[in-house]
Amino acid sequence: MREKLQKIRENAIAEIEKSEGLERLNEVRQTILGKKGELTAVLKAMKEVAPQDRPKVGQWVNETREAIESHLTARLKKLEEAALLARYESEKIDITMPAEKHQKGNLHPITQIRNQLIDIFGSMGFEVYEGTEIETDYYNFTALNTPDDHPARDMQDTFYLSPEYLLCTQTSAGQIHVMEEKKPPIKIVSPGKVFRSDDDATHSPMFTQMEGLVVDKGITLCDLKGMLDVFVRKIFGDGITTRLRPSYFPFTEPSVEVDVSCFQCGGSGCRLCKGTGWIEVLGAGVVNNRVLEGCGIDTEIYSGFAFGIGMERIAMLKYGINNIKLMFESDLRVLNQISD
Repeated sequence: MREKLQKIRENAIAEIEKSEGLERLNEVRQTILGKKGELTAVLKAMKEVAPQDRPKVGQWVNETREAIESHLTARLKKLEEAALLARYESEKIDITMPAEKHQKGNLHPITQIRNQLIDIFGSMGFEVYEGTEIETDYYNFTALNTPDDHPARDMQDTFYLSPEYLLCTQTSAGQIHVMEEKKPPIKIVSPGKVFRSDDDATHSPMFTQMEGLVVDKGITLCDLKGMLDVFVRKIFGDGITTRLRPSYFPFTEPSVEVDVSCFQCGGSGCRLCKGTGWIEVLGAGVVNNRVLEGCGIDTEIYSGFAFGIGMERIAMLKYGINNIKLMFESDLRVLNQISD
């Protein structure tokens, strides 16, 4: 029995020392010490040993187990240290190599335009008012002098959430809140998202507007024209002028469409301005007296003007974007070209 145990011990130690990996070492452990291992088989055969010899044989078995486990532990430690060194070697970093360059990101075109507009109007003394994306029918339509049968109220144009609430179709609703809460003089711009049931190359169901409102004593259409001239020069460059064309909006009277001289061809006519030398950029007008009176403002003393700017339109014109959807697809090939 002792010779058998000695042979098991010698074979086990030899296999342990030859093990080149943790997986192989575990196989050796199972072969010797597992439930079906050689040493385990000796223990199961103890019942065949004479009773008077069992203590001695048991001692030999324990000594053999301890010797094998000691070698297993020592070999395991060496293999783990070798594995750790190999990992360190594979993860070694050469600090003398040049750093990997990361591409600098840009703000989204709409964010850029929004920031530029706030800076431009802020320099002219305008405050910023943040409206809400969900409005009541009263603030979005009724208070803005929009008749009950106006096409803008139709389901195909407006996203109604209920008979009373809807997704804001215009940032003009913000001017009503401001005029109800603040007495003149008033000078604010109100940027925000608006929603309309419209979708093509130049229109989106969701887009960004900036409403402007000035209410004070003696405000006229000439003040609007002068303010717009300053605005277009700052956003499109020096030498750009504006042109006002008669139009109609329920909340302004008179109402105008505002064109700018083409900043690409200088007014001589090109593809951008469709040969006219002018580009339409926004709608504006003198605030309708009914709107002012509805907000408790005395029209014998005060008057005002309002304007609405589509930020996507300004971005498309300024950056040469021919499809509004490009600004919603996060295509880096497009966004990386746009940085002011």
